[in-house]
Amino acid sequence: MEHEKFLPFALPDIDDTELHEIQATLQSGWVTTGPKTKQFEAVFASYVGAKHAIAVNSCTAAMHLALEAIGLRKDDEVITTPYTFAATAEVVRYFDAKPVLVDVCSSDLNIDISLIEAAITERTRAIIPVHIAGLSVDLDPIYAIAQRHGLAVIEDTAHAFPSTYKGRFIGSPPPAEYGIRHATCFSFYATKTITTGEGGMICTDDDALAERCRIMALHGISKDAWKRYTAEGSWYYEIIAPGYKYNLTDIASAMGLAQLAKADRMWRRRKQIAEQYNRAFAAMPHLQIPHDNPAHQHAWHLYMLRLNLDHLGIDRAEFITELKERNIGVSVHFIPLHLHPYYRETYGYAPEDFPVAYAEFLREISLPIYSKMSDEDVADVIAAVLDVVEQHGK
Repeated sequence: MEHEKFLPFALPDIDDTELHEIQATLQSGWVTTGPKTKQFEAVFASYVGAKHAIAVNSCTAAMHLALEAIGLRKDDEVITTPYTFAATAEVVRYFDAKPVLVDVCSSDLNIDISLIEAAITERTRAIIPVHIAGLSVDLDPIYAIAQRHGLAVIEDTAHAFPSTYKGRFIGSPPPAEYGIRHATCFSFYATKTITTGEGGMICTDDDALAERCRIMALHGISKDAWKRYTAEGSWYYEIIAPGYKYNLTDIASAMGLAQLAKADRMWRRRKQIAEQYNRAFAAMPHLQIPHDNPAHQHAWHLYMLRLNLDHLGIDRAEFITELKERNIGVSVHFIPLHLHPYYRETYGYAPEDFPVAYAEFLREISLPIYSKMSDEDVADVIAAVLDVVEQHGK
């Protein structure tokens, strides 16, 4: 079974609505951070239920700013998972602080909450849970741990729009009784569930954290620096800290507004695709379909299929090659951090130090799941997977 032409692993869902928004922005004469970005922030904050939304140029920038805002310093520690992309830990290293890794659960590949408290030391300042593939981490126990130990929680929500946890959108604040410092950090990269090409957002109900992030996102210039070229603005500004250049442009924000307007439709389509995959693969001993939790809304940013290699005569790399020969683009999420040379050499990690992350990585493949896929595309992916299993299954 072969798709007529190569089916990319991911494609953005872009149409005339993005072009209209971008054209209007270009015609306005305001192309960098300005009124369109403020509108995007307001609409996004309203969608997820956050008091503040700060638009930036990547999720990496968002996490960096959030950690700076809580006062992370040299030799501090931040607990996170090895089963994530490079950005989650590298932002900790920006401060010459230490990312402390704990293993994941084999079911959903999210952080194993039972291991977190044993990793806390007097140097621990924050926890960064990662919502893998768009399925929420069980947040309340993490908030409770953070409360007991006086830690901040900075959620890596690069995959988690529009995900929910116990009926509230990821991006909304923890229940007030926890009383912790908190932010969520979204990604609008080209492959994400909504895209601005490159982009990100920090959401928080913490007024002080939001103000610090806004200032540091644009060179540490005093509040509302973007207004200095408007009729009501002033030429005068003050630099109150050595900030960064992390602002999102109005051109990107215009695209974000168009994407946000159809986010629900795109999510429903990804959910349909996931359901079709699940029906096709669930009963097969060669394959393990992704974990889902009916109590939460899965964003289905990724469809992470796992191979039961004992039932196959080929390994994961060969399985991927077979799918590519059938014109199906696939990927792997993720190569665990502790396997990469930098973390291996800096901290002396061995693959077996995080046995669940290592074992699950060896058998994971991510199938295409994006709203521009036709029913024929989905059928061809299913047919290709089944054909590889039929050819190489035991």
